[in-house]
Amino acid sequence: MSTLSLSNQAAMRKPSRDRASYYTLTWRQKQLLLTLSPTQTTPLLPALESEQLLADCLKRSPIHLVKLTPDIGEAALALWADACAKVNKPAYLSVPSIAALPKKQNRLKWWLKRLVDWSAAALLILVIGPLMLGLSFLIRLQSPGPVFFSQWRVGERGKLFRILKFRTMVTGAELYHHQVMGHQAGLHKCENDPRVTPVGRWMRKYSLDELPQLINVLRGEMSLVGPRPWALYDAVRLSPAVRQRLNALPGITGIWQVTGRSHLRDLDDVNRVDLRYMGSWSLRQDFKILLMTVPKVLSGFGAF
Repeated sequence: MSTLSLSNQAAMRKPSRDRASYYTLTWRQKQLLLTLSPTQTTPLLPALESEQLLADCLKRSPIHLVKLTPDIGEAALALWADACAKVNKPAYLSVPSIAALPKKQNRLKWWLKRLVDWSAAALLILVIGPLMLGLSFLIRLQSPGPVFFSQWRVGERGKLFRILKFRTMVTGAELYHHQVMGHQAGLHKCENDPRVTPVGRWMRKYSLDELPQLINVLRGEMSLVGPRPWALYDAVRLSPAVRQRLNALPGITGIWQVTGRSHLRDLDDVNRVDLRYMGSWSLRQDFKILLMTVPKVLSGFGAF
C-alpha cells in the first residue's frame, strides 16, 4: 500500500467529516505537498482516510517531510500531523516566506538568544521542579486524567510541534472546543469556559499551566520570548496577508502577552503586532519583555 511512493500526484478524500472536499498530493524532491482540490481529478485513495493506514504509507514512502496548506482545515491537519508523528517524519504548514526574521537579521545575536533560552530553561526546571511536582499532585487530586495537556501548534517555518501544558480542563475537553467557542471570530478564548477545572482556573490566572513549555524550549521548539504559538484552529483562520508570521519561532511570553492580552483578540491584529516585533527584534527588546512579564504574571493580567 505504498501509494505515496508510487505516484507523483494523486487525489484523496477529506476525512469523513467533509466528503465534498478533495486533496491533491504532489511529490517534489522527497517532500509531499498537500493542497486543496476543488474537484476529484484522479482515483480516490480511501486507505489514506485512516490515520494508521496513512502512517503505514508514509513509513514506506521515501519522502522526508510533509507540507500542508492551511486551507485543508483543522481536522485534516491534525490527521496528517498525527500520522507523521507516528513515523517520525516532520509535518509543516505551508506558509509564505518572510525576510524580517530575527534569525536572518543577526545570526550571532540570534544564537546568543538561543543559548540563553536553553540555559535559562534548564536552570528554571531545576529550580521550580518542586513547584511543578506540587501542581501535578493538585491536578490529579482535582480531576481524573493525565497531568499534562499536549496540542499541535505551529512552530518555526511552519513546523508543527506538540506544545506541553499542565492540564487545566476536564479530560476530553478538546472534543467540545468548537461547541464552546461557537463561531467566535477572534482568538478562541472564553472567560467562563465550563471545561476549566477550579484548580485549572487558578493556574491559568497566574500562567502556571505554561511552565511545562520550558521542555519545549529545551527541545528547540520554542523560545522564552517570541510570538504566540498558534493552535491549528487559529492558524487555519489567519488571512493570507499575515500568514508569513507563521515562520517565527514562538515564545512562552511575547509582546502580545504583555501589552494586549486582555483586549487585543483579533487574529490578524495580533499577527501584525508580532510582525512588527519580528521586524525590530533585538536582545534588548526580548529582555524588556521578560521583565514586563513578571508583574503581568503576578497580577494575572488578561489571563483566563
